[in-house]
Amino acid sequence: MSKVIAHSLFTEFDINLFKAGKHYKLYEKFGSHITTVKGIEGTYFAVWAPSAKEVSVIGDFNFWNDGEHQLNVRWDSSGIWEGFIPHIGKGNLYKYKIKSSNNNVITEKADPYARRCEHPPKTASIIWEDNYGWKDQKWMKSRKKNNALDAPYSVYEVHLGSWKKHTQENRFLSYTELATELVEYVAKMNFTHVEFMPIMEYPYDPSWGYQLTGYFAPTSRFGYPDEFKFLVDKFHEKGIGVILDWVPSHFPSDAHGLGNFDGSSLYEHPDIRKGYHQDWKSLIFNYGRNEIKSFLISNALFWLDQYHADGLRVDAVASMLFLDYSRKDGEWEPNEYGGRENLDAISFIKEMNVAVYENFPDVQTIAEESTSFPKVSSPVFSNGLGFGMKWMMGWMHDTLDYFAKEPIYRKHHQNELTFSLNYAFTENFMLPLSHDEVVYGKKAIVDKMPGDEWQKFANLRLLYSLMYTHPGTKLLFQGSEFGQTSEWNFNGSLDWHLLEHKVHKGAQALVRDLNKLYKKEPALYQKQFSHDGFEWIDHGDHENSVLSYIRKGNNKKENVIIVLNLTPVPRENYRIGLPKAGILKEVFNSDASVYNGTGNYKNKNLNSNAKEWNNRENSIELNLPPLAMLAFKFI
Repeated sequence: MSKVIAHSLFTEFDINLFKAGKHYKLYEKFGSHITTVKGIEGTYFAVWAPSAKEVSVIGDFNFWNDGEHQLNVRWDSSGIWEGFIPHIGKGNLYKYKIKSSNNNVITEKADPYARRCEHPPKTASIIWEDNYGWKDQKWMKSRKKNNALDAPYSVYEVHLGSWKKHTQENRFLSYTELATELVEYVAKMNFTHVEFMPIMEYPYDPSWGYQLTGYFAPTSRFGYPDEFKFLVDKFHEKGIGVILDWVPSHFPSDAHGLGNFDGSSLYEHPDIRKGYHQDWKSLIFNYGRNEIKSFLISNALFWLDQYHADGLRVDAVASMLFLDYSRKDGEWEPNEYGGRENLDAISFIKEMNVAVYENFPDVQTIAEESTSFPKVSSPVFSNGLGFGMKWMMGWMHDTLDYFAKEPIYRKHHQNELTFSLNYAFTENFMLPLSHDEVVYGKKAIVDKMPGDEWQKFANLRLLYSLMYTHPGTKLLFQGSEFGQTSEWNFNGSLDWHLLEHKVHKGAQALVRDLNKLYKKEPALYQKQFSHDGFEWIDHGDHENSVLSYIRKGNNKKENVIIVLNLTPVPRENYRIGLPKAGILKEVFNSDASVYNGTGNYKNKNLNSNAKEWNNRENSIELNLPPLAMLAFKFI
C-alpha cells in the first residue's frame, strides 16, 4: 500500500502558466522539496509525465521498489504526478520509475529538477537543500555597471576539471579549493569575468559538460551545491563576474536522462528531422511545446536567481536557428513559409532573453552563433533575438588564418585583418579565442604561429594586443594566456611548469597588463560596439604590413592611438598621421623586455610636426619594434 500523502505546491495559476509556457520559476514547484505536512517532516515530489499510467518514487529508503511510493496524478490534465513521502529528507537517493501508456514502456529516470546528483557514473538524484548565506551584497548592488555594454569585459574561459589538478592526490580541485586558487589567479590576471564551461551535471567527461542530464544541479565532481555558491561568492568578493555556459540546444539520450522520459518524446521533438542532432548523437528540445519553454526558461533564471550568475553564454545557437543545420537535402523540412529558419526555436530564444532581462536587467546573455543571422544582439522589441552579445567568429577565423602565415606573405593578406571592421558594429561582438580553437588537431594558439620560438611568442603577444585594442569584448581560454604549447587535454592539467621559462612568463605578464590597460583606458571600452569608437589612421600600408588606428571614448582627451607592426622587420622613423598636433606618451609596448620582447626600440621624442600624412595635417615619426603593438595617448 502506498505511503504517499496527497499534497501539492501547485496552484491553478501555476498550472495555467506552465501549460502556456509562461511559468519561469518551475524549480520552486517541480522536483523534490523538503517540507512538513500535518506536522510530519518529509519530502514532496512532483514530476511531469503525461504519458505515464503509473509513477513511483524509488530510492534508498524503499530498497528501490516501485510499489511502495506511487505518486498521484493531478486531475487537471497537466500530466503532473505528485505527493508527499513522510520521514525522508536531505541526502536520500531517488529516481522516478515510470510505467508508460505507450506500449507499457518502463523507464527509470533521474529527477529533471534535482538540485544535486550522484557523482558519475552513478545516476541517482539526491534530495537536497541548503541555506547558503550569500556575502556578495556589495557586488550584486553594483554589478549593473560591471556588466554594462560600455564597461570593460574580458573573460577567462575555464574548464574546472582541467585548469589545475591536485598533483599529489591526482584528483580535481574542489569548488572550495578553486575558491582560493582560481579566484586569486583570475584577480591577479586582471580579468573582469570568468566563464565556466558547463557545470550542470553531466554523465560523460569527454563531452566537456555539453551533454547535460542534471539541468538544475552543479556537477558533484567538485563538491556540493553550497560549495559552488561559495566559489561564485568569492569571485564576487574580488569584483569578478561569473558567466555560465548554458546548453538549451540538445541533450544526451542516456537512460536516466530526459530522452523518452515517460515512454514518449516528451522533452525532445518527436520528428527525427527536428529532434535528433546527427553531429552530437543527441536529442533536440521540442521548442514549440509550451511546457518545454517553461522548463528551459525556468532553468536559465534558476542559475541567475539561485547561484547569482552574472551571465549565460548560450551554446550552439546556430544549430537551434536553422532546420537544415548540418543536414543534407531530404533530411529537413522547411518551415510553414518555405524557409530554413526554426521558427519555434527563434520564438523560444526571444522569450528566454526577454524573461532574463526583465527579471535580471543587470546580467548579459551571450550567443555562440557562427552564421550571419541578423540582429542576434538586438532587442526583441526591434525584431532582434535579444542577446546582449554575440561571439565574433568571423574575426576569430580571419585573424588566426592571418597570424598563421609567414610574415613575408602577410602583405598580400592584410585585408583579412581589416575586413572585420566592415561589420564590427552590426552586432555587440565578443572576440573569442575559446577552447574550440585548441582541440582536435587545431594546435595550441602559440603553436599556430610561424617562426622560431622568439617569433612565435612575439606573434602571440601581437595577436593578443590586436584583440584587446580591436572593438568588442574579449574571451581567452585557460592556458592561452601563458602560451600553453600543447592542445587542451580535458583529462589533464594545464602545463603550469612552463611558467619557469621567460617566454611563457612574458606572455602571461602581457595578458595581465593588457587586461589592466583595457580597464584603465575608457577609449578601449566605452564605445566598443559603436562606429564612434574606432577610426582608421592607415589600413592600406600592405607593403610594410603596418596598421594604425584610433580608439575613442566619450572624452576626446582619452583617445588611444594604436600602431601594429605585423612583421619581424623593425620600422624606424615610420610616419603616421595624427588627429591633432601635440605630444604623445607611450602607454603600452608589447615588445617591452618584461614581456620577453627586445626592449630595444624606444620612442623618446614624441612631438608631432605639421607635416601632412595619411590625409591629416599633423604627423609623427615612430620606431616600430618587430612583431609588436604600440599604444599612445596625447599628453
